Amino acid sequence: MPELVVTALLAPSRLTLKLLRAFMWSLVFSAALVAAAVYGCIALTHVMCRPRRGFCGRPRHNPPVCLSDPTLGEHCFLILRSSGLRLHYVSAGRGKGPLMLFLHGFPENWFSWRYQLREFQSRFHVVAVDLRGYGSSNAPKDVDCYTMDLLMADIQDVILGLGYSKCILVAHDWGALLAWNFSIYYPSLVERMVVVSAPPMSVYQDYSLHHIGQFFRSNYMFLFQLPWLPEKLLSMSDFQILKTTLTHRKSGIPQLTPSELEAFLYDFSQPGGLTGPLNYYRNIFRTFPLEPQELATPTLLLWGKKDPYFEQGLVEAISSRFVPGRLEAHILPGMGHWIPQTNPVEMHQYMWAFLQDLLD
Repeated sequence: MPELVVTALLAPSRLTLKLLRAFMWSLVFSAALVAAAVYGCIALTHVMCRPRRGFCGRPRHNPPVCLSDPTLGEHCFLILRSSGLRLHYVSAGRGKGPLMLFLHGFPENWFSWRYQLREFQSRFHVVAVDLRGYGSSNAPKDVDCYTMDLLMADIQDVILGLGYSKCILVAHDWGALLAWNFSIYYPSLVERMVVVSAPPMSVYQDYSLHHIGQFFRSNYMFLFQLPWLPEKLLSMSDFQILKTTLTHRKSGIPQLTPSELEAFLYDFSQPGGLTGPLNYYRNIFRTFPLEPQELATPTLLLWGKKDPYFEQGLVEAISSRFVPGRLEAHILPGMGHWIPQTNPVEMHQYMWAFLQDLLD
């Protein structure tokens, strides 16, 4: 068929897609402005209640001692083959078993896996990375440096760079979004997956379009689409919004010690420390709409019934995309979003049972 005819036949579909994306972006930025007004009021309230902290975050000059805890592993760096970026990771248990690779979420870093590093280093080579843009890893400033394709290439480079041909991928929050995608496009590199508190992006998009309540739970995503303002609001009153997110009595990690809280805030307090992590969100709507994708990697999914950010109905939506028999899902009563840190004992029990046949 002549190319001109093909182009003419596809023109209506292309125009419809462009109009759909334009409409989507108009909604996103409208929601972003509303979210900016709401979070601006919250940030100003924090400043008024704690005027001595001022409008900026206090820079931390020395990392907290807990980041150097030798029981968690050895601090290392890896130059990524695809990008040349230097990635920081903490490693323990090399030579004791398969590679278990941990991917953290926001607003976290490798330290969010401290309980799992201690628990599994006796039978696995455990590695917790600082994703690009976080912690001691390189942090490009450009938004285009945080596309899903580049982030998946980072994971591939870590696995191969450590000398492995496959891994057990354990992921939470943003790390889980990466893990879902990685298991679809690099299935040979993932033997098993343990996913906590996050759906695949295609499932999230489809579910949110039919359940408006999920958009309200994810309101912060819209704020993060804006340039520079989210960094400013999150840092006001010495990062009080982040402090509240992490330590809230009902929706956070209330047992965090002051030193453990500083383990997360230290990185964000460095110059440009928030821009890299927020650039993940600034790419999140660029691939709209996504096609439904079949999920086939053997996966353990742990979901808190009281998760304030993701509705419980997403679990059923995820299950509907799986090849039968490949998903083991558990909705955990009384638990929220931060299961690796708030309920490590229960998480470990599920993981040991799920991985037992690999160790026999």
